[in-house]
Amino acid sequence: MKVYKHVTANDIVLNEMPFLRELSMEAYLVENENILKLDDDNFSDVSIIDVELSLKQGRKCSDGRIDILVQYGQETFGIVELKLGVLNLMHLEQLSDYMKEKRQLYDKYIKTITDLRYDNINWVGVLVGTNISSDLENKLNSGYLIENNIPVAALSLSRYRGEDNQIYVITDTIFNNLSRKFDRTKFKYKNQIYNKGRLVLAVIKDFVADQGDITYSQLEKKFPQKLQGSIGVFVKEEKAQERYNKTGYKRYYIKDDEVITLSDSTIAVSNQWGKDNIYNFVKRAKELGYIIEIIK
Repeated sequence: MKVYKHVTANDIVLNEMPFLRELSMEAYLVENENILKLDDDNFSDVSIIDVELSLKQGRKCSDGRIDILVQYGQETFGIVELKLGVLNLMHLEQLSDYMKEKRQLYDKYIKTITDLRYDNINWVGVLVGTNISSDLENKLNSGYLIENNIPVAALSLSRYRGEDNQIYVITDTIFNNLSRKFDRTKFKYKNQIYNKGRLVLAVIKDFVADQGDITYSQLEKKFPQKLQGSIGVFVKEEKAQERYNKTGYKRYYIKDDEVITLSDSTIAVSNQWGKDNIYNFVKRAKELGYIIEIIK
């Protein structure tokens, strides 16, 4: 029996427009990587590193290939496995096989873009399909972990075309991260809760607004680039954009509502903050009079 399904949003009728191939789904995610965000905290800043990467002995008896390698914030990297259909336990087993060979991904791709050692990296597995089987849903809802410390999320992707000819995508996410390896520290600033990167962005924005008129070099003196480490607290917008265009890796907040205008330039703030450098920034912000509460 074929079931016809439609959704109505704001009086616009949406008709099903399923992906015809996994490559089409992959291309859509590459162009809309924020769909892969798993929450509003530790897994909200998403950056796709590369697609279609081979893994030697990625499967039990043969080589494998992962669909997407993704980064969340500074410290977490994920393997994304796409399936054009219903996700099930067999796909979870395939993802688990790939995770056993994650050292290959670090040596070949990750260590070229980060100063983190392999042992200091967190991992997450992400399954993406058009639906999720009940047995897989129950397993992930209970907080399933690969190798006792790697959480797994599942996303169901439904695509529609509206009567207004716009494309709409509805995503359902199952994610229960019970791994003790992740740093869940949050920061309370001006009665709002932030993760590490968003805290830095908020404080820098407020500092610039409070000053009213400040140059790039003056801001550097207040927030020395060494607070972050290798790529600095901020750079000029054109440099951040050039780096993104050249490598495809987002290392700065570069959206229109994220860049900050100074008196002599526009800057982009680094999104690469982890437990090893965020406290340098928090200490400096407090010295400048900004009240930040650390929430463990």
